[in-house]
Amino acid sequence: MKAIVYTKYGSPDVLQMQELEKPTLEDNEVLIKVHARTVSSGDSRMRNGSRKRLPLWPISKMAIGLIKPKRTILGMDFSGEIESVGKNVKQFKKGDQVFGFCGKGTYAEYISLQENGPLAIKPTNITYEEAAAIPFGAASSLYFLRKGNIQSGKKVLIYGASGSLGTYAIQLAKHFGAEVTAVCSTSNLELVRSLGADKVIDYTKEDYTKNGETYDIIYDTVGKTSFSRSKNSLKQTGYFVTAVIHLPELVQIIWTSKIGRKKIVSGITPDNAENLTFLGELAETGIITPVIDRRYPLEQIAAAHEYVDKGHKKGNVVITS
Repeated sequence: MKAIVYTKYGSPDVLQMQELEKPTLEDNEVLIKVHARTVSSGDSRMRNGSRKRLPLWPISKMAIGLIKPKRTILGMDFSGEIESVGKNVKQFKKGDQVFGFCGKGTYAEYISLQENGPLAIKPTNITYEEAAAIPFGAASSLYFLRKGNIQSGKKVLIYGASGSLGTYAIQLAKHFGAEVTAVCSTSNLELVRSLGADKVIDYTKEDYTKNGETYDIIYDTVGKTSFSRSKNSLKQTGYFVTAVIHLPELVQIIWTSKIGRKKIVSGITPDNAENLTFLGELAETGIITPVIDRRYPLEQIAAAHEYVDKGHKKGNVVITS
């Protein structure tokens, strides 16, 4: 099978196509022919591997490999079709269209996954490309909004509202009944409005910390604002939720968990089938809609990484088979 492999950190040029053996299938696993996956900001950071790009350096570097990558195939999410199943598999069958997460890396033509892993049936009314765009962005924002105690009537500010996490955060927050203020650049104002944002702030022209408004949740999807900067814009029992955690935020998470009513929270998105099934149902009923900025074939994945590295993608960048 074809797979995109990297054996050293660096620019997108480190990504090289190789021929590898198909995964061997264990009794409780399914073999999936991958039709689509995404290039996320996390993939970009892991490929780069630099102090400047990786959050929580050097902890993150120890996790992914100090000198060279421990996992040589990137990619976290996918959609595809089950090609074969192990003899003990009960939940899925050959031909099922599925989507989910795979920790072994999805920049490959085939992946294997345990049947009780983060895997769900793809909604019938969306494409493989749309389904692949759900797991990372939507599952992350679902998790982080829940960490911020999202509820009907809450006021939520989403910083970085036009990216993968942000576009889903708008839609999910509205689904939960919140009032949403979206922060993005001038070119993305209409996009975030179209997704349901009640108010929009162009960060190139207005500072949300100086508008006199306070929020129950401030959700930083891109790691470009901070708790200290946002504290006065939080209500007395508000949450600052960050998807990209750096050392100062880690210290503040510990501190605010014990002292003060305003909290900073973060975490690692759990990979589970329950959340995927829930998000699939929302996609099937039109409550959430994947936003796809660009599509690239697997052979052009370096070009996709170059685009993601610029930091201006709208929603998701999808890689097709």
